[in-house]
Amino acid sequence: MTAVIEVQGVSKHFRLHHERHQSLKERLIHPGGGTFTEFRALQEVSFTVNSSETVGVLGRNGSGKSTLLKCICGVLQPTSGQILVRGTLAGLLELGAGFQPELSGRDNIYLSGSMLGLSRRSIDRLFDSIVDFSELDGFIDTQVKFYSSGMYVRLGFAVAVNVDPDVLVVDEVLAVGDERFQSKCMDRIREFQKEGRTIMLVSHNADQVRSLCDRAIVLDHGVLLADGPSGESVKIFREALLGESRMDDLPGEHEELVSIDAVSTATGRFDARTGAPWACEIAVTSQEAFEGYLVLELHTHVGTLVTRSDPTSAPIALNKGHQRIGVNLPELPLLDGSYELSIGLLSQFGHGVVAWREQVATIEVTYDGRASGIVPIEPKVTVY
Repeated sequence: MTAVIEVQGVSKHFRLHHERHQSLKERLIHPGGGTFTEFRALQEVSFTVNSSETVGVLGRNGSGKSTLLKCICGVLQPTSGQILVRGTLAGLLELGAGFQPELSGRDNIYLSGSMLGLSRRSIDRLFDSIVDFSELDGFIDTQVKFYSSGMYVRLGFAVAVNVDPDVLVVDEVLAVGDERFQSKCMDRIREFQKEGRTIMLVSHNADQVRSLCDRAIVLDHGVLLADGPSGESVKIFREALLGESRMDDLPGEHEELVSIDAVSTATGRFDARTGAPWACEIAVTSQEAFEGYLVLELHTHVGTLVTRSDPTSAPIALNKGHQRIGVNLPELPLLDGSYELSIGLLSQFGHGVVAWREQVATIEVTYDGRASGIVPIEPKVTVY
């Protein structure tokens, strides 16, 4: 396959100034330029994105995700290393990126289009499609400085997806739009996938990455931690990053407070029948007394989220040492198929993830009826 994006040993460093001299007098008196420390946002990151691939980027806040995308789009220049991009690239990196606040939405469409290499005639041809997608007909001649954050996203995404790019780069900004517009954007991204375009997507939503992306890379403090199939990368992201992290609202050092050791059933098998009760036991080890919540996730074998339990309905209190947590589902509302079980423990302070085990067991569900799908429904029919 053809490599569309090549990131070769890229590092990006910033100076964090603790004392910076602003006036000419201060600079003459203190010619050194003030004190600063060097922050390494990216450290020797290398990977390749091939044609027609959809690649997700996962990582906690401050891991370097947005810095990486800005380097790929040319907004920032790497401190070392190089990035090669083949084909036209359109990026939606942050609210209003490339927009001039004093200009109207109409003028910014032409400005953004020209920055992407389009002629005025080409933008004229695309203009109506951009406005229709953004749903900003009544505001297109208003200065964008008066736009809300959601309006910024609508206009920015509408420009990015209508200029016919070979590569689309999208940062987390889609989370700002309303749910209906997010769904509209996801539909357009899926259209791009069917057309064989290349997409890079930054998201904190691991389920979104799992369902949309062929591959995912995981960044941690600027270091490339994983690069592989999206399911495997999501597992590393949750277990290695979230699972090991004790949140700021928990006392003590950042060591593993609680570990999920094993999951077992009374029969030793993870079989179930549709509509029947199902139970399991979770072996855990706690370093100290802990109060929080248990959360369960079920995914299909292709990674679609079936359900995530409400953590506030399952509070737990653990003593120090080894313990077992019993889980009972009075009725398993799933049809025939294989389902992956993931388990997490959340703190009672802000619901931070304290421990996580991804795909800890596979539940094989058997159904005796003739219905199809994931969840059974039993309509009551009356003929009048």
